[in-house]
Amino acid sequence: MIGQNIIARFQQLLGSKGVITDPGDIAPWISDWRGRYHGRTAAILQPDSTEQVAAAVKLAADLGVPLVPQGGNTSMVGGATPPADGSALILSLRRMNRIRDLSPDDNLALCEAGVILTHLHEAAAAADRRFPLSLGAKGSATIGGLISTNAGGTQVLRHGTMRALVEGIEAVLPDGSIFHGLDALKKDNRGYDIKQLLIGAEGTLGIVTAASLRLVPAIAARAVGWVGVPSPTAALALLRLCEARLGDSVEGFEVIADDGLGHVLSHIPGTRCPIETRTPWHVLIEVDHGDLREPGPAERLETALAEALEQGLAVDAAIAANETQAEAFWRIRESISESERAQGPALQYDISVPVARMPAFMMEAAAAAESTFPGTTASSFGHLGDGNVHFHVRAPRGTTDGPAWIAAQGQAINAFVHDAVVAAGGSISAEHGIGQMKRAELGRLASSARLRALRAIKAAFDPQGIMNPDKLIPRPEEG
Repeated sequence: MIGQNIIARFQQLLGSKGVITDPGDIAPWISDWRGRYHGRTAAILQPDSTEQVAAAVKLAADLGVPLVPQGGNTSMVGGATPPADGSALILSLRRMNRIRDLSPDDNLALCEAGVILTHLHEAAAAADRRFPLSLGAKGSATIGGLISTNAGGTQVLRHGTMRALVEGIEAVLPDGSIFHGLDALKKDNRGYDIKQLLIGAEGTLGIVTAASLRLVPAIAARAVGWVGVPSPTAALALLRLCEARLGDSVEGFEVIADDGLGHVLSHIPGTRCPIETRTPWHVLIEVDHGDLREPGPAERLETALAEALEQGLAVDAAIAANETQAEAFWRIRESISESERAQGPALQYDISVPVARMPAFMMEAAAAAESTFPGTTASSFGHLGDGNVHFHVRAPRGTTDGPAWIAAQGQAINAFVHDAVVAAGGSISAEHGIGQMKRAELGRLASSARLRALRAIKAAFDPQGIMNPDKLIPRPEEG
């Protein structure tokens, strides 16, 4: 544990508002939001400026005190939870929540790390712009955390992950120095791209304090369609047809198994199937225009779906008649995770494989999992267009003790699913990061070259190992 004398040093540095020591105030922030990981800490540091972050990190380096950077604490892999032994302090960026500048002319927003994603969406909309990244935790996830995990979401197909949306970064490195990289330069050939090293580093190389983010024009018109398809293979063919007919206006393309739809309809009041025919698989499509050119997105989508019906790629289809219906279609997609949890214990996987291999993987991996682990059911849903789906293996019906089932079967099922992903040329983490949940599996499955590179970069940036310890980088015994 960290002693009171050390806490007093940080209190002297950051002031009374800059350090939280009350156990009741600390309690919500020492467990991950899923309740899987629990840690301890003597204090939460809350600097309110980049200069205060730098001063706190320098003091931590001088004292050899590990720091766990934290934003909205929405990590899906335990990436923002402090160690259980109380050996680290949490450094929260939540007070750094200012949008320093938003320029419609430059299509840029300069945000501090503690800005909540929804607040950025609102500020961009007020300037007739939008930040094209959205996800379920948008009401609490912060910009710094989204950058540090290279977050994805439902709009990656068109706009890419956070890595594609960050034009510049300001960060504090492990020695307390400030990396000034906010200038949004289109060309910069000064060697290694420090910005890109920090994106997706999960706080292990430094602390992101601000970023220049790319904005795009506000949506002038959109069409949202729901399509029943016979298989994931047909869904992929439908995507390619839509891309050919609609170009880059395809904003979202989500695939959902019929059992997943059924879980939503039975669990979420007021939901209904958008089409008359229940098919084995379903696709949610969004087509957006940044202007009011004719024909509009609804007419263009209707033409593409008529062609898909003629080719047998689709069995039934509906296009939302208004924004209320469009939101109802999206509500189904956004309720899948909640509805899946209501079905009982399950192991959830955020994985990616090459897009062309995804349809076969979705069918074959589910069948193989159910065969290998009798009584389980497996299915997937998600972002087919970018090769990322959420693959779930549910416990046998009637299982009442989820933790006991996971303790008995979890390691074997994890290895089975991850081995299948690697065999398909994929990644065991598509958009949630590695954190502590997947660290050992990364060590088991990654190539020796990747592991050497990860460890060398970590050692070069953070030789003391004080930045977010035991996250992302596998321990030597793990690979």
